[in-house]
Amino acid sequence: MKRSGAGRGPAARHRRLLALGAALLMSVTGCTATGATPGAGTAGTTVLATPSVPTVSGAVPRPDHVMLVIFENEDSTAVFGASTAPYLNTLAASGVAFTNAHGVAHPSQPNYVALFSGDTQGVADDSCPRSLSGPNLATELVAAGHTFTGYSEDLPRAGYTGCSAGSYARKHNPWADFADVPAAMNQPLSALPQDFSALPTVSVVVPNLCDDMHSCPVSTGDVWARQHLASYVSWAATHNSLLIVTFDEDSGTFANRIPTLVVGPMVRPGKSTQTIAHYDVLRTLEDMYGLPPLGATRTVRPLTGIWGTSSG
Repeated sequence: MKRSGAGRGPAARHRRLLALGAALLMSVTGCTATGATPGAGTAGTTVLATPSVPTVSGAVPRPDHVMLVIFENEDSTAVFGASTAPYLNTLAASGVAFTNAHGVAHPSQPNYVALFSGDTQGVADDSCPRSLSGPNLATELVAAGHTFTGYSEDLPRAGYTGCSAGSYARKHNPWADFADVPAAMNQPLSALPQDFSALPTVSVVVPNLCDDMHSCPVSTGDVWARQHLASYVSWAATHNSLLIVTFDEDSGTFANRIPTLVVGPMVRPGKSTQTIAHYDVLRTLEDMYGLPPLGATRTVRPLTGIWGTSSG
């Protein structure tokens, strides 16, 4: 987290704050804050539980391609409606802005792991390296006959497993932590195909520590988004493809409310007040491609009420 003082302090004070946060989450979001999800029972991690609502068969479309872009450490109100994020607000207006979206933990790393594998896997901090195992989005896509690639800005080379290099940080690259994810799926952003039809079924794009707003202002990330996403959004509009933009966590609050938006030809523009977290986003991808739900995604629902008919 870029705001090192947020939610920190001596261990005893931190435990008291976690208890206070549980009450706050219940009053603000109607959800329950716990110290654990399946496999995530480590102290110091605030986890948002989402409603136990099963998906409805056929409730989500099947895009030809999905690009998921993950930014860092901003509250929903710091982006939605903010003059410093004109392009992201343009995207939100052309698609769906989720106004009640949440990270599942603090600090950063467990959010990335949860979004990739349906569980924080016991990760409660940003320490590196991590050696994780078990099913994940990449392996399940491949098993179902689809493809996956993660693209990290400033990754020195394909398959790199070092903890940092320049403005690249492995804590934001969960596929590097799973030994069963082939090195070829761990690519630098420079390897993103210019011909978008050559994209994998699902790609995850992670900007570097400045462009993701971790260490630089919202305006920097917004400029990056315009430069790197506008051409894909235009192409996706006529090629049955989807863009999802989310953030790992907010600035450190217990509510952990983050900006999340979805843009594509199968999306009916508007705002959604559906309470969602990273597990709901992952469940949406699973349902789109007929994948078995992973971990906590078994008891959440996909993004609903936003889908129309693709024009691709």
